[in-house]
Amino acid sequence: MARISFQGKPINTLGELPLVGNKAPDFKLVNGKLKEVSLAAFAGKRKLLNIVPSLDTPTCAASARMFNQKAASLANTVVLLVSADLPFAQCRFCTTEGLQNVMPLSTFRSNFADDYGVRLTDSILSGLTARAVVVIDEYDKIIYTELASELANEPDYEGALRALAMAG
Repeated sequence: MARISFQGKPINTLGELPLVGNKAPDFKLVNGKLKEVSLAAFAGKRKLLNIVPSLDTPTCAASARMFNQKAASLANTVVLLVSADLPFAQCRFCTTEGLQNVMPLSTFRSNFADDYGVRLTDSILSGLTARAVVVIDEYDKIIYTELASELANEPDYEGALRALAMAG
């Protein structure tokens, strides 16, 4: 269990992020066509998982926009925008915002939040995901993780991008 905060009040996650150096846990997330997408779908590519509670919040929307902007210049890399939002809402958000360089994926019908240790277990946000970034190399090894200590704060964009640059 990791302890973070939301607006200064402590909240907990179910577990911990996977450790840097370990093989990334497989996942099955749901895309906008309600199809399951696994880690294997991105074999041979670097993966940046931008994990957010909900795209209907200003901080989550800001991180989606920022990683979308940065993703345009990343070779052999996919940026996966993971949230508990329904796939329909994710697609609507990305279309409305003009986000074409990120792939929205939902934890709907998935154990992802538990397997990656980001499911919030208490507070009014229980069941959503914590804000986190996980960078996975082309061999599915985890090379960077960040769990936002305050849920309302944006992630360390430069830290994640440095990890990607070092991997490539």
